[in-house]
Amino acid sequence: MKVRYREKTERKNLLAPYQKETDVAIRAVQQAAWLCQNIQKKLGNGYHQKSDRTPVTIADYGSQALICKTLAESFPSDPIVAEESSADLRQEARQPLCKQVLEQVRIFHPQASKSDLLDWIDLGQQAPPARGRFWCLDPIDGTKGFLRGDQYAISLALIENGRVLLGTLACPNLLLPYPEAQQKGAIFLALRSGGAFVTDLYGNTSLRPVRVSTRNEISAARFCESVESGHSSHGDSRRIAQHLKITAPPVRLDSQAKYAMVASGEADIYLRLPTRMDYREKIWDHAAGAILVEEAGGRVTDILGRPLDFSQGRTLALNTGVVASNGAFHDAILQAIQRLKIGR
Repeated sequence: MKVRYREKTERKNLLAPYQKETDVAIRAVQQAAWLCQNIQKKLGNGYHQKSDRTPVTIADYGSQALICKTLAESFPSDPIVAEESSADLRQEARQPLCKQVLEQVRIFHPQASKSDLLDWIDLGQQAPPARGRFWCLDPIDGTKGFLRGDQYAISLALIENGRVLLGTLACPNLLLPYPEAQQKGAIFLALRSGGAFVTDLYGNTSLRPVRVSTRNEISAARFCESVESGHSSHGDSRRIAQHLKITAPPVRLDSQAKYAMVASGEADIYLRLPTRMDYREKIWDHAAGAILVEEAGGRVTDILGRPLDFSQGRTLALNTGVVASNGAFHDAILQAIQRLKIGR
């Protein structure tokens, strides 16, 4: 999908230094989103458990294969750091699953072999470099949301020297954040110092800018959090809401779609509060969403107020939890977290 603009032509100049990266990233997540939708329509969930007992689907593998192939062809020198590997698909017992993944990938690449598929998936198993740039991918963020037919996202970000430069989020089940939107399916884009934008999943509309809310009365704030209580402490969220006299119930949804909600002003706060102190967030769960909120005018830190540090390998090893907001409420949230001794 070629990026199109309805706004002033000078907005193109903001993306010009990374125009190729932008075009490739949007095309990659769009294609992966179409694959995910096709799988849900024809095959259902295609679900199984990996050896670590976490869920994975045909769509996770297929999405990663498509995106890694696209990135490797366009930027052969860039490492790719992604969530999945082909290890389970190489097992004899998983060959029926592998065949299903290959059939879906062949819709886009008819000549693909099983060896091609496994190699494309494993392009994402490279180590994050300490310096220089690399791509960070979650082929399906919110796998349980995908399994339920709810919110999920395909998340792709470009990181250089520990800083996110570009982020794309494809949210196939999220309604576009403008009044005339009729069809679900959105792609969000953010570029460092270039702004945050949204378009539809099918290339029918131009990129439009998105901005965080201008709400400044915290008691009226709307916040969102993970559906799964194992991902974020719902009890601590309630304590923060009570402390700040926030009365609206939280909106619970899966994936980095929560970042998209904050970036587009549909919510004001996203809390990812630790459920255990030894857990560290994975970089692919936050890279694209964090830059989206920041470029939309919001603020993202960990629960101690520290910027997210993407230079520490595959995890945010120097951070604890995540707070994303429209900016106006951020300090009050951090103060509440400190006063309530959350995460300490």
